[in-house]
Amino acid sequence: MAYDEKLAERIRDALGPAVVDVVEKKMFGGLAFLVGGNMAVAASGKGGLLVRVDPEHTDELLRPPAVETMVMGGRDMRGWLRVTADTVADDATLDEWVDRGVAFARTLPPK
Repeated sequence: MAYDEKLAERIRDALGPAVVDVVEKKMFGGLAFLVGGNMAVAASGKGGLLVRVDPEHTDELLRPPAVETMVMGGRDMRGWLRVTADTVADDATLDEWVDRGVAFARTLPPK
């Protein structure tokens, strides 16, 4: 499955002009948005949104089935969340998740 182009455009809008150090890169079968070289969010190739968050906050952000940990190689990846497309259908909720991903990416050393 290809990533959702409309979601990618909505992510661009949510990032806005204030986030100047954004680079788009195809990864994880989707389109990732990197801040300072670190992935903040992505339009997932499996649908919905991937968001990078502080691993310490993973459990408090989970709301199955709307928000789950990303699974890679059969392992739950703490700090990487998969948010369903329905969950981010409205712009206010998408903005919250994008802001959360950008805020965490900014805490990491630039690459």
